[in-house]
Amino acid sequence: MPKKEHIHFKIYKPFGMLSQMGSNDPKESRSKRFLGDLHDFPEGIMPIGRLDEKSEGLLIMTTDGKLSDTINRLGMEKEYYAQLDGEITDVAIQNLEAGVEIGFAGKRYRTKPCQVRKIIAPTLLPEPDPKLRVGRHRSNSWISIILTEGKFRQVRKMTAAVGFPTLRLVRVRIGTTTLDQMNLGDVIEIPL
Repeated sequence: MPKKEHIHFKIYKPFGMLSQMGSNDPKESRSKRFLGDLHDFPEGIMPIGRLDEKSEGLLIMTTDGKLSDTINRLGMEKEYYAQLDGEITDVAIQNLEAGVEIGFAGKRYRTKPCQVRKIIAPTLLPEPDPKLRVGRHRSNSWISIILTEGKFRQVRKMTAAVGFPTLRLVRVRIGTTTLDQMNLGDVIEIPL
């Protein structure tokens, strides 16, 4: 029996879109945006990991369920650019790097050590969605944060725990796959 060839894509998931193909609920299907709205994906496609509705950026899609499990189990690096409410301090960055306590599944969870650095506002990113109230109240700052885990809304919970809530969150890298200069909603077939 010949081995099935799997198909992989990288996409730039826009703000306001759910990281799933669609919904069986007709009411939700009318009011929400889904990955299936971006492209005519092949049957059996699934996202590797997720981005919450208010986050944007790199998402890898595959027809290979084993690859999805492997990437999630291996603790592959994921890099995010986070625009924060306020000018982040060196102390807050050190606390993020060491790991902070967040809520997860109704319990307290201490995040694994990670890499964090302050960056200049990225110029290659598309303009933020108008629904994001960026820069309306006080100054803000940007960080790059590299995690090897991915709990629900982890980056947002981490930055809030050190006093700098996330205003905008963009995943720019998963392992060696990067967002590059993609635009919102772009879908590119890739080898993996």
